Amino acid sequence: MSRGAHLHFSKTKDLPRPNHYVQALLGEYSAWAYDEDRALELRGQWRSRAFSVADDSPLDLEIGTGNGYHFAHYAKVHPERCLLGIELKYKPLIQSIRRAVSAGCTNAHMVRYNAALLPQLFQEGELDRVIIHFPDPWEKLRQQKHRLIQPAFMEQLYRLQKPQAFVEFKTDSRDYFDWALGVFEASPYSLEAQTFDLHQSPYAEQNFVTHFERIFLRKGQPIHYALLRKPC
Repeated sequence: MSRGAHLHFSKTKDLPRPNHYVQALLGEYSAWAYDEDRALELRGQWRSRAFSVADDSPLDLEIGTGNGYHFAHYAKVHPERCLLGIELKYKPLIQSIRRAVSAGCTNAHMVRYNAALLPQLFQEGELDRVIIHFPDPWEKLRQQKHRLIQPAFMEQLYRLQKPQAFVEFKTDSRDYFDWALGVFEASPYSLEAQTFDLHQSPYAEQNFVTHFERIFLRKGQPIHYALLRKPC
């Protein structure tokens, strides 16, 4: 979910003055991107109806694609996997799908929805890998209830994923990472890997440096990383 997104959100069809990003969602990129109403129709049928692939094909989800560099890269290097991105804000949604389409990816789609409401979009066991990079840290104490990583969210995500599926989490916020580790350790997931400095760890070699990472690395801020697995 993009930084600044909230639980409640307006429907695209109800916007009185749609800007060009909204118009692109409904028009130019409507074959690759879905508004809220179209997305709800695909629950349990993303593989067959959106991607036109077999029911056993991998279906991965990136929550909060930002400007789409990682989204397009992931789709490009994993053509055998279906990649669905979820964004609430229209600009990053269109930026992400535009990058993927421009790169020639046919396995990438975007959906406008609130990431806190994933059970409305997916059936239990429908998802494979889930990627969460740099969600809004909500640093102030009174804001922490808005953080995406919560016990209830991890429980619902667990139900939506297939056995042996992974969750990849990255953040620049040490406070959020400490919070998230506590939630992860109390969840049904197995914590497979963690580091407080991704770029000085054994996991750096396989890491794709996102736009956010470049900003933080220039400031000398370490990136925190965790990898979870659903054991069964």
